[in-house]
Amino acid sequence: MAVLLITRSPSVHESVVALCAAAGIGAEVCAEPGLSLATWREADLVLVGSDLAEPVAALGPPRRPGVHLVGAPPDEAAFRHAVALGADSVVELPDGAPWLSDALADVGERCSPGRLVGVVGGTGGAGATTLACALAQWHARRAPTLLIDGDPLGPGLDRLVGMEDVRGVRWEALAETSGRLGAGALREGVPRCDDLGVLTWSGPRRRLDVPTARRILPAAVRGHGLVVLDLARQGGPDLVELVDRCDDLLVVTPATVPGLAATARLVAEVGRAGRAGLVVRPGGLGDADAERVTGLPVVAAVADQRGLAASVDRGLGPLAARGPLARAARDLLAEAA
Repeated sequence: MAVLLITRSPSVHESVVALCAAAGIGAEVCAEPGLSLATWREADLVLVGSDLAEPVAALGPPRRPGVHLVGAPPDEAAFRHAVALGADSVVELPDGAPWLSDALADVGERCSPGRLVGVVGGTGGAGATTLACALAQWHARRAPTLLIDGDPLGPGLDRLVGMEDVRGVRWEALAETSGRLGAGALREGVPRCDDLGVLTWSGPRRRLDVPTARRILPAAVRGHGLVVLDLARQGGPDLVELVDRCDDLLVVTPATVPGLAATARLVAEVGRAGRAGLVVRPGGLGDADAERVTGLPVVAAVADQRGLAASVDRGLGPLAARGPLARAARDLLAEAA
């Protein structure tokens, strides 16, 4: 069940059911507070009408996310009931209908949430940004994909995939906003070409705002089949937090003594366990050496690709032609799925 609506108010019933229909999701309407407890935990979103907030709160339902108080203009009593219910917000109708519409749209998209894959270079110049672009380009041929630039000192991911002149929202504009961000609004707002969207910076003065990233990433995952996050190697505590938010982490490293030594230090800093793996570039050492030094399994090996620089300079991106990058992207995404 997507939405549980607890109300006896005809106006609240009419407003919410209409919004649910527009979002393409189902709603169960319950007019008896006592009966609502049976499905309280199962619903993706619980909307408690202000007319029944007091009796529902008196039942002491278990705390859970995704509870909102909706209905008449809130007064002091409404806020007390919202606190008792552990509600995330109090939404006045009809003024709050646009906000509620976005929340309902997110519920519909949450039925098939995307995956967040982080890519970071174990050492400088390893090719992590190139791999991140290749993964996003490959997946965008099949489903909506978002490529997020998490490296303030990088070249700008929109430039690498030929989208620097495409209009759309960049990091700077999102950092100036506050509150909840809808998945659909983010998907349609960023620079986009077909099913590939890119979130990067618009100017030379760049700083990754982690609080903004905390708002962006959940919305990004709800609105896309895959989100690829290109991470800055020298991120400190910010890097650790962003890595922890990733479903999968790919660490790109050359199979050389200096490269693996630097990669081992990065792995020790981020402390990533579980779904993390090495993507090895050409060097003098083997996969067994790489795994022994870093403690991570080798999940792919990517050879040098001819014509890569020319393809990027022409605005085609790294995946313009068949080659090692295309094969690696295909295999890595199949493994992640």
